[in-house]
Amino acid sequence: MTPPIVFELPERLKVTLTDLVLDFTGTLSLDGELISGVAQRIKTLFQQLRITVLTADTFGTAAKTLQNLPVAIKFISTGKDKVEYVNRLKAEHVVAIGNGKNDVGMIKTAFLGIAVIGPEGASGELVRAAKVVVQNINDALDLLLNPLRLKATLRE
Repeated sequence: MTPPIVFELPERLKVTLTDLVLDFTGTLSLDGELISGVAQRIKTLFQQLRITVLTADTFGTAAKTLQNLPVAIKFISTGKDKVEYVNRLKAEHVVAIGNGKNDVGMIKTAFLGIAVIGPEGASGELVRAAKVVVQNINDALDLLLNPLRLKATLRE
């Protein structure tokens, strides 16, 4: 594994990101199928981050869809489960990405919460809670692959 992502905030604070926590349904997938471009980005990010997918698995496809990717899959029931998981990881080193109402707490708890407004839409409450909002999951993952984009987005 290469060194984790060190993210320098505009306020000159440096934060080391060690974990990426992702929602599956509506974030990584559309109707239970992985969105094009996601697999390659996850394989690249795995070089710097531990990656966990938290899912209620609405379509019952998460395990099969993600089986060849370097991710841990945790099946959850509620948004509270997602918050508890992020807290166990040390939230100040976590980036979380989601699109649904059950992702709100996770997005608020993580150091960096990114809301995805994909083809399934996004919870309005989640959009208000996120530090960054993007149009699709590939844009969100690309922010981590190109951290200067985040610096520009979060600049005062």
